[in-house]
Amino acid sequence: MSKKRVNVSRREFLIHSTTIGAGFALGMYIPLTGKTALAAEQTVTAEVPEVNAWVVIKPDDTVVIRIARSEMGQGTLTGLAQLVAEELECDWSKVTTEYPTPGQSLARERVWGSFSTGGSQGIRGSHAYVRKGGAVARQMLIEAAADAWGVDMEQCRAANSVITHVPSGRTTTYGKVAVDAADLIPPLEVELKDPKEWKLIGKPVKRLDTVDKLTGKQVFGADLQLPGMLNAAIKACPVFGGKLKSFDAAKVRTMPGVRTVVAVEDNAVAVVAETWWQANTALNALPVKWDTGPNAAVSSQTIAKMLDEGLGAKEASIGNEAGDAKKALKEAVKTVEATYAYPYQNHATMEPMNATALWTKERCEVWCPTQNGEAALQATAEAAGLSASRCEVYKIHLGGGFGRRGAFHDYVKQAVAIAKQVPGIPVKLLWSREEDMQHGHYHPITKARLVGGLDQNGDLVGMQVRISGQSILASVNPNWMSNGVDMFVFQGLMAEGDHAISYSVPNLSIDHAMRNPHVPPGFWRGVNINQNAIYMESFIDELAHAAGKDPLEFRQKLMSDNPKGRAVLDAVAEKAGWGKSAPEGVHRGLAVCKAFASYVAACAEVSVDGNGKLKMHRIVAATDPGYAVNPQQIEAQVEGSFVFGLSALLYGECTVAAGGVEQQNFDTYASMLIADMPKVEVIVMPSGGFWGGIGEPTIAVAAPAVLNAIFAATGKRIREFPLKNNDLRAV
Repeated sequence: MSKKRVNVSRREFLIHSTTIGAGFALGMYIPLTGKTALAAEQTVTAEVPEVNAWVVIKPDDTVVIRIARSEMGQGTLTGLAQLVAEELECDWSKVTTEYPTPGQSLARERVWGSFSTGGSQGIRGSHAYVRKGGAVARQMLIEAAADAWGVDMEQCRAANSVITHVPSGRTTTYGKVAVDAADLIPPLEVELKDPKEWKLIGKPVKRLDTVDKLTGKQVFGADLQLPGMLNAAIKACPVFGGKLKSFDAAKVRTMPGVRTVVAVEDNAVAVVAETWWQANTALNALPVKWDTGPNAAVSSQTIAKMLDEGLGAKEASIGNEAGDAKKALKEAVKTVEATYAYPYQNHATMEPMNATALWTKERCEVWCPTQNGEAALQATAEAAGLSASRCEVYKIHLGGGFGRRGAFHDYVKQAVAIAKQVPGIPVKLLWSREEDMQHGHYHPITKARLVGGLDQNGDLVGMQVRISGQSILASVNPNWMSNGVDMFVFQGLMAEGDHAISYSVPNLSIDHAMRNPHVPPGFWRGVNINQNAIYMESFIDELAHAAGKDPLEFRQKLMSDNPKGRAVLDAVAEKAGWGKSAPEGVHRGLAVCKAFASYVAACAEVSVDGNGKLKMHRIVAATDPGYAVNPQQIEAQVEGSFVFGLSALLYGECTVAAGGVEQQNFDTYASMLIADMPKVEVIVMPSGGFWGGIGEPTIAVAAPAVLNAIFAATGKRIREFPLKNNDLRAV
């Protein structure tokens, strides 16, 4: 006999949800638009019952799967829906998705878990509990059908949104029993499928958001329109740490469409107008005076000196140490030394920062693209001066994130600060491209000095790596540091774990001399594996050539304790034809890395003509993420990550003058053209047993593979970036 949900006490529910692991809140429908936001506490209706927090089933068998993580082009929306649908045993052709709001998650004891979408955690950080969500909903639907038939639910099976009573052959659909299922207490225990039983996970199903994007139906933050909405353009002090001194609003107040001119926090000024073009035109005409402060004396040259000092400093934090590197290098038959440098880089999302806010004394609502709805809600509450329970954030698909819209919600706070000065009217703040370029949280700037020692056989016996440069955590969240050490700095170079070094070096020392200029660093797709993979993989290549050994064989010998890493390396070498003749003028380079728990490798084929013009012909890439939820999306992610990583290698550089970033738009901060892009061949080789990331790990190997191929083509080692600043003509 089934137990009805109506008898569940709050205490019982909390116990049940904790036991389940993810928690499945009961009896509440989640509105997802501003129009219905104040109706957030309405109960489940007979027409659209919520089976549990993850699954809503309509009478026509449409399955709405709730996704807490953010979609920014990476395919998380479809991948997470696949995980739920696999256990739910529903008809995939009738699946759709929606975002729950962070406010509702807060009210429901964070039933959907983390909203944060970064660090390649979208799927690997939530696969277990979202699958449980689907499995629990399936069990409840089967139980409801069994009750209606008066049979044992063990005699019933579910498949493709149809429930069958096996002995009699009777059937019913999910839509017909969903109302009754919504009344049941969820089971405390549920068994998830063995990967061998998966029918949907691992299949290249089509993305759920493609049609809306192709037809223009998909709304991004910059597209949002609300009744009576005003628009705002903003300008902050061009020097980080500077303040707003004064502005003359009278000079622009009578310009077309202008409603008001307001100070924002203590370092920015905004114009509010009927249209954004009117607001930005007036803002550019507004006389503003800034207090730039002492940071106005900082430049790229002074920052470089700071990092150079760090390379030779006595004090540094150890990130990975084995044996006695100093002794091994002293006794080595041959030593190799090199210094590399990596610049500031902007996220440069296609959609600039934006948020729309509606503030009253009683409530504040925000519509925005964000990688972390909960962090956006917190930022909203802080700026609004209201409790989080009196605020709400409505997530919108992102026109690019790459980490910029994850830990940093300065644009949300600004939008709310502006809306507070125009109460009761929705105001959309949209940054100009110039504002977006000059007020980012940039990929950290670093330098690295590497020294390696070889014995008489050409084997690597010792290595020292000194990294000098910024700590993201010191700026973003010092509480995440361990005794003053930012372990994120050592991504891809750690002794073990999700970001372990690929090689076994008997005597090793890797440390970090923290040097933090005033330019704010941030999480940038791949974070620190980008430069660390360049440093390590380029230098390993240098060592191989100094030893007179084949770069593949040199790496393989150092990877005896890393079979999964060697497997992806061997896969790209074999498919690319390493050891076989390449087309005339074409040369190859290798790279391998472990990051975000995944094993990745690449083999690049390039040519460089007599004028130093680089042509990237092909990159073969391999990734072992443990489990591959959607192979097609993985291939797209690898290709997309290569666009991002190679754009950074070729062109990505933010320089500093008079305390501010010099680059203002895409004319001075370029990205790859279609003509630049090499052919990418992706090998997806999941070995099972773990869940690795997809969107960030592969970005790391494209650049060093290309750099090593450039050396093979020209005899030149490029150690400072981007490539646009280098002469690639052969030695």
